[in-house]
Amino acid sequence: MAELSAVRQELRNRNLSSSFGESRCTSPQKDEQQKLAVPFCGGIRGGLRPGKKITIMGVVNADPDSFDISLTCGCEDVALDMCVRFEDREILRNACVSDSWGEEERSIPYFPFIAEQPFRVEIHCEHPRFLVLVDSHQLFDFYHRVTPLTSIDTIQISGGVTITKLN
Repeated sequence: MAELSAVRQELRNRNLSSSFGESRCTSPQKDEQQKLAVPFCGGIRGGLRPGKKITIMGVVNADPDSFDISLTCGCEDVALDMCVRFEDREILRNACVSDSWGEEERSIPYFPFIAEQPFRVEIHCEHPRFLVLVDSHQLFDFYHRVTPLTSIDTIQISGGVTITKLN
């Protein structure tokens, strides 16, 4: 987690691109072939709410150790921290509320990510939980620990992936 904290601090100090329409950012829709730089940090316009979906499309790097996708409240609470670890073929999930990490979840029915292969992650915000699908197959549920949902207004992506589309 210390490595992830260092990446988050680096993201706070940089002015990175976002596909969610913050005034300082460039939208990838302007050039469909544009690759989104990783580490990536971008705003989620209006925050999350039940019915809203985030889609992340990308390609796993050739020799990945890990990658992380986090939904945060700006630079404060972490509503969902999804850490994909290739060596152990696991996906760790957690949340950090008021500087306190909760209980980590790691049970998954299968490990969907393969080096040098494309993927599509969908994070559906539902009333009680996030529903996460990879390549249209349900991978896990993560019940909300951060409220209100509208305060979840930032997405951060780091690690061994190339992002090709985010919306």
